[in-house]
Amino acid sequence: MTASSHRAVAGSTGRGRRRRPLRTAGIVAVSLLVLIAAGAGWFYFKLNGNITTFGADGVSPQRPAEGAGGQNVLVIGSDSRSGGNSSLGGGDGDVGRSDTAFLLHIYGDSKHAVAVSIPRDTLVEIPPCRLPDGRWTKPQHNAMFNAAFSVGESAKGNPACTQNTVEKLSGVRVDHTVVVDFEGFSKMTSAVGGVPVCLPKDIYEGDLNPNRRSRGERIFAKGPQNVSGQQALDYVRIRHGIGDNSDIGRIQRQQAFVGSLIKKVKGQGFNPGTLLPLANAATQSMTVDPGLDSADKLLSFAMSLKDIDLHNTKFITLPWRYQGERVAIVHPAADTLWADIKADRTLDGKNAGGPGAQGSPGPSPSPSSGSEAGTGTGTGTGTDISIAVYNGTTKTGLAARAADQLKSAGFTVTGTATARTQGHTATTVEYGAGKEAEAKAVAARFRGARLVPTAAAGVKVVLGTTYASEPTLESPASSAPSAGPSPGSSKIADSARSADDNICSGLSYG
Repeated sequence: MTASSHRAVAGSTGRGRRRRPLRTAGIVAVSLLVLIAAGAGWFYFKLNGNITTFGADGVSPQRPAEGAGGQNVLVIGSDSRSGGNSSLGGGDGDVGRSDTAFLLHIYGDSKHAVAVSIPRDTLVEIPPCRLPDGRWTKPQHNAMFNAAFSVGESAKGNPACTQNTVEKLSGVRVDHTVVVDFEGFSKMTSAVGGVPVCLPKDIYEGDLNPNRRSRGERIFAKGPQNVSGQQALDYVRIRHGIGDNSDIGRIQRQQAFVGSLIKKVKGQGFNPGTLLPLANAATQSMTVDPGLDSADKLLSFAMSLKDIDLHNTKFITLPWRYQGERVAIVHPAADTLWADIKADRTLDGKNAGGPGAQGSPGPSPSPSSGSEAGTGTGTGTGTDISIAVYNGTTKTGLAARAADQLKSAGFTVTGTATARTQGHTATTVEYGAGKEAEAKAVAARFRGARLVPTAAAGVKVVLGTTYASEPTLESPASSAPSAGPSPGSSKIADSARSADDNICSGLSYG
């Protein structure tokens, strides 16, 4: 394979100039859709010459197990000052930076997809990451999510580190990672003849660059319009003067933009006149993992997207709340969302039919269904029930205490450990295939416990602050798993956007 030189990714480190980050990640979903019709050999040769890859040696050796079905693609948008990017704006300096990322889950039935946006300022744990010289870093605690891409301070960025971070925070195994720069973004929006958008008000140069001392000229008029090239870049970059001026609001606007772009491409149909310039621009702008390093591999993956209906293409943001000037993940709503993705369940709680997918055919606990809990009290007996116990709080010794109590009640405890995150409020009981009855029996012993089906085997208890505040087991008859909505679940359902939504709906975007 002949790889083109990668567009170096750069960010803002200079003085006197505010970095204007680009949010481009969503364009890749459409780029992959375009490759569906790329069956001719001449097209393969051209695309193969465009594709650039990053090495897999930086991917962590400690990774989550594969999910129940479907595929997960991490899409990272970068801003850059290199090559053709220099005339389009973006970050300053020579360190690769990213301010947009989402995890795209393509369900096993190849008829549904959901993109989960991860805010750039989200406080996360960045696991050990490989530096350009081969050394591995120490973990970073309470770091901003977008800092992972800059680990090593290379112009190309560190997509493997971002992948490691996403796998750490979600427990979801990433099958592929794709980085796209904004020169390619600009060319792709032009290749499709522009993308329909809608503005709630007139937008001026000062809204795009708040460091200006004047409002400047009007760059967007209120209402529906078609944008491409530089205009499309300006549209997805705007943060001030629209909505609540937040990055969260900008994410929502970008989700609407990607949905509109997908709708535009599907509406045009897959004809060579449209496909060649679009696919050419897409592959020139991409840096991909070795699993997508050829036109054949990209085509194979893209085939999984061709039957996804616009209404079944969803966009959501990871459940969040402000923590000072940063963003914190909301638990257990986020845990439920990741569990649904691992189990290949759609946002309406249905089993998407992937190989080995878990869950019943009817509604199951999910963010959009407003509940993450099962029903029933179980048998209440611990005989022949094995459990792993995890402390999901900051209170030390809690897992050991619960383990002793469970052993006294007749349960078999296979081990104790600290949970991946320590912000759990409710105690959750996760269970794999065929373990629902056992999970109910366990959940009946914890006040307000919630049942969460997962793709993993066995039964796992993650202790929350409801147990920490009163660390005793309930009698089987006095407590049942809660069936109420989990914190944040309604917010996820209400904020989900479909690719066929009206471009003028939700204009404030935050």
